[in-house]
Amino acid sequence: MSKFGELLDDNQPLLLVFFNNEIDESESLHPVLKDVAAAIGDKGKVIKIDADKNEKLSEALRIRVLPTLIIYKLGEMVWRQSGEQDANTLIALMQDHLN
Repeated sequence: MSKFGELLDDNQPLLLVFFNNEIDESESLHPVLKDVAAAIGDKGKVIKIDADKNEKLSEALRIRVLPTLIIYKLGEMVWRQSGEQDANTLIALMQDHLN
């Protein structure tokens, strides 16, 4: 979890996506996340986290529905949503938190 803390303390916005490959909604989100990462470039980060392989982290963040998307900025959660999101919405949210 110490690496996780380092990621959160970055001054760039960080989009965490908790998913599970067995859930169809999670699978359809992958191309959307590629679009978001391409649009944000090196001004932010998009990180996918398999909830099954990271149970302790998922429990600590109370992830109950997959996919769950969370944006952190300077160590603080600034946005959280469960379920599918479109690329334009996520890009706009990330851009709102750019320096």
